[in-house]
Amino acid sequence: MTTSELPAAVRSFFIPGPAGQLEALLNAGAPDAPCAALVCHPHPLYGGTMHNKVVFHAAKAFNAHGLPTLRFNFRGAGLSQGHHDQGRGEADDVRAALAWLKAEFNLPILFAGFSFGAGVGLKPAAATPGIAALVSIGMPIQVEDRLYSYSFLRSVAMPKLIVSGDRDQFATVEQLRAVASALSEPKQLTIIKGADHFFEPGFLPDLRTTVEDWTARFLQSR
Repeated sequence: MTTSELPAAVRSFFIPGPAGQLEALLNAGAPDAPCAALVCHPHPLYGGTMHNKVVFHAAKAFNAHGLPTLRFNFRGAGLSQGHHDQGRGEADDVRAALAWLKAEFNLPILFAGFSFGAGVGLKPAAATPGIAALVSIGMPIQVEDRLYSYSFLRSVAMPKLIVSGDRDQFATVEQLRAVASALSEPKQLTIIKGADHFFEPGFLPDLRTTVEDWTARFLQSR
């Protein structure tokens, strides 16, 4: 199936969350999709929503392979109910979104998170049955006084992709390489030269191509 033949329908709706309804968008997938995908957005207190450009491009990369792809707003963002909970409650929001995808499609799930979405989403996703792979985009390691630890990923055997820019404001290349080196195979670390945390200036196409190509290899390996 070519990209032009893939369904373009986008469904806007709400899914039940632990703090109230969560605003969501679903890019329709192909009838024979082998997996579904979830993409989580950056920090809501700094303007992050499911409409973020990085989130959009990641979702389109998955959907280009016919995967039904869910985006949602964390509690307190957009039209989602509840209030920001410093990442604690947001991890439960991720679990709720994964549960909805599983109930809706009963397919293996690719999890992806950008920035805060990766920082809070990777751990609950890695511990959820039925997750097939993990994608971390703009993986944050140090944000002001907040430090993110990814030691829980060291024993995760599923495929893992980490993609960031070499000018990322919240993780140095050395920090990212240290995280990646401690992970078990299969894994891929892609550093996009010249890109900052938001894949500017002009590196969103490179991000999308990286995720799309990695997804193609992942699907071929199944």
